[in-house]
Amino acid sequence: MPRSADKAAGPGRPKDQQKRAAILDAAKRLFVERGYNATSMDAVANAAHVSKLTVYSHFGDKDALFAEAVRCKCEEQLPAQIFLANLKGPLREQLLEIARAFFALVTSDEALAVHRTVIANVQQSPQLGPLFWDAGPARVQSAFDAFLREEVVAGNLDIADTHRAATQFFCLLKGESHARMEFGCCAALKRRDIDEHIAATVDMFLRAYAPR
Repeated sequence: MPRSADKAAGPGRPKDQQKRAAILDAAKRLFVERGYNATSMDAVANAAHVSKLTVYSHFGDKDALFAEAVRCKCEEQLPAQIFLANLKGPLREQLLEIARAFFALVTSDEALAVHRTVIANVQQSPQLGPLFWDAGPARVQSAFDAFLREEVVAGNLDIADTHRAATQFFCLLKGESHARMEFGCCAALKRRDIDEHIAATVDMFLRAYAPR
């Protein structure tokens, strides 16, 4: 995409969604490859084939771009509709679907790389921790919390504190496997091992919060 086309759009016209998507794609790739501090807005603009002014006009600053890249990645793997409670469908199947999508997200190479770069740079850039948390884990937990509340109202679960239960569910899913992958102690798990881990986690959760 030539930069002349970027300029031709003019400041008074609606923002080009294709350019926004290209910027996000470039940012997601560069944050994974280079980390946060080594990724400049110039580098993102060059990779997206737009001007730096266009990047700033869409996202304001690098922090906002990073947060949106994290949010976008979570939305790709865990779209909002996955948390819509189907009160007529089997609860276990819904939980398995959410669990598979979440586990695939947190154990992906991209997610592991971003998590490592947040940990590595949080002392130099202390805003990174809250940015990452609010854009990723907090949004996912909030959506699952709402899902659990609907199931409680429907009588399918007995949970006094749905927020606590949501955090427990995701912590159980990450388990030892996620920690070992994050530290480079093991490669990707076999499909059978993943399926067994997810099924065991969902069944434990259901036993803990089955209606009394």
